Amino acid sequence: MDMKQWISKTMTALAPWVAAGMLTQATDALRAGPAEALGRLTAVLVETEDAQLQLDILRGMSAGFRGQQRVTMPAGWDGVEQRLSASANAEVRTLVQTLSLTFGSQKAMDSLRRIARDAQAEAGARRAALESLMSAKDPQMSALLQGLVTDGAVRGMAIRMLAAFDEAKTPGLILGEYARLAAAERRDALGTLASRASFAQPLLAAVASGKVARTDLTAEVLRQLKNLKNAEVDRMVGEVWGVMRDTSPDMAREVQRYKALYWKGGSTPGDASRGRLVYNQVCAQCHRLFDFGGAVGPDITGANRTDVDYLLENILYPNAVIPNEYRQTLIETRDGRVISGIVKGQEGGSLLVQTANEVVRVTLTDIESREQAENSMMPEGLIAQLEEQQFRDLVYYLSRPGQVPLPSP
Repeated sequence: MDMKQWISKTMTALAPWVAAGMLTQATDALRAGPAEALGRLTAVLVETEDAQLQLDILRGMSAGFRGQQRVTMPAGWDGVEQRLSASANAEVRTLVQTLSLTFGSQKAMDSLRRIARDAQAEAGARRAALESLMSAKDPQMSALLQGLVTDGAVRGMAIRMLAAFDEAKTPGLILGEYARLAAAERRDALGTLASRASFAQPLLAAVASGKVARTDLTAEVLRQLKNLKNAEVDRMVGEVWGVMRDTSPDMAREVQRYKALYWKGGSTPGDASRGRLVYNQVCAQCHRLFDFGGAVGPDITGANRTDVDYLLENILYPNAVIPNEYRQTLIETRDGRVISGIVKGQEGGSLLVQTANEVVRVTLTDIESREQAENSMMPEGLIAQLEEQQFRDLVYYLSRPGQVPLPSP
């Protein structure tokens, strides 16, 4: 626990009460040290009827412990959990439950597991329960997630989270459900299956057998498979896909080839509405355009999009010029997971890494190795699998000055 951080954040939250002459003993204890202060504040939470005071104490404690996975439970916390878990204030209930998890409360764990499994519960509450359990490193987490792979309300999140656990059953469970997954869930499935060599091999076997379409292996997935640096995975990729290369030997010639292919469509090479659909499938996960899309890569709304050469150079060769904030970092955990993403910062004892699908919290002590790659998060070859007209539609849409409607169903 970061003692100075805990004291600072809790004191900030309690400043109005200190100014009013209240909580003198608790704030004196804070200055002396967090261990004593925790006990004093816990006693205040049990005794006070003031909901705002309860909130301020809980908010301060929560901010101070954010990013900490396990903290010794303070004396008297059982009483706080029992009393405030039934509070009329929803935020009080949520904060108490979150802190109880941080303090290792079995009661809080059991309650959240029930919510996560309950098919009748609201989907948002179930996802929040899974996030809390994941943050607390619930020892039953992998089994819980495996049981949710077939649950349509939360399976996307469950599939993403399974990447954190080196469980032999996971690839088979995901591949068994693959045909029934929606497009976004398939991206989650491929992201998880490409996160470990032991998961990637069953994935590539499924591609070889036709259970997973070869075209589902996007450039992004192939890049992640290459990042595993596993000889058997590389061999299997070569069998189902072919040779992977990072750059073209002649950038200018390649740009001209695609440029000619684009203008082959005539004076109006593409359809902007259809192009928006292709953009949503290929680019929107990472890039924002006209206030829509992800934030993994830069917002391209203000880019020089009317210049076809500029567009093609950046699509075909994203690694030509890479701002430091968009260079990817490769992290390997002690149990063999490989995470490719952009480090967004550190919170407590964890690193926050933005991948193509989500922000992953990686405990610093779980990291085996960490290196900054010489390429960006955007892989090359994104448009290689598009049909000619899809390519023209995409580039035409990207060059438009404003948003266009999606095509009619």
